[in-house]
Amino acid sequence: MIIKLEKIPIKSKKDVEAINVTPIVEDVVEKSGVTNGIVFIFTTHTSSGLIVTEGLPCLETDILNHLEKLVPEDGDYRHMRYLDIDGRIAFNADTHIKSILGGINTFFPIENKKIVKGSRQTIYFLEFDGPLERTFCIQVMGE
Repeated sequence: MIIKLEKIPIKSKKDVEAINVTPIVEDVVEKSGVTNGIVFIFTTHTSSGLIVTEGLPCLETDILNHLEKLVPEDGDYRHMRYLDIDGRIAFNADTHIKSILGGINTFFPIENKKIVKGSRQTIYFLEFDGPLERTFCIQVMGE
């Protein structure tokens, strides 16, 4: 059994952004040595997300716009207060809620050294609190 974990740095350029990470995941799987198994992808942050959807710029915009309508930045949030743990005022409750709605992980089977996914499925890292340097992880397991 092979188990490999890659921690991938990613830098967002906008406050809110959908970044296609499919080629990165495919490359990690290809180099892992796993022929058949599973790949698990997750973000290590509470104000970002991971989703799988059709890879179209118009859909990227629609998803981000509708999440903003569902969870507006200027909403009435209890998180908007002084937090002892951080020593400052919290200001990003909306980003945490968007992360929950979008999800923080996904996984795919691996067969014959390739991810098994639909032809239009694209893996996106979603930034809700950027621009920031982030990390997402790819764990490949199998034989």
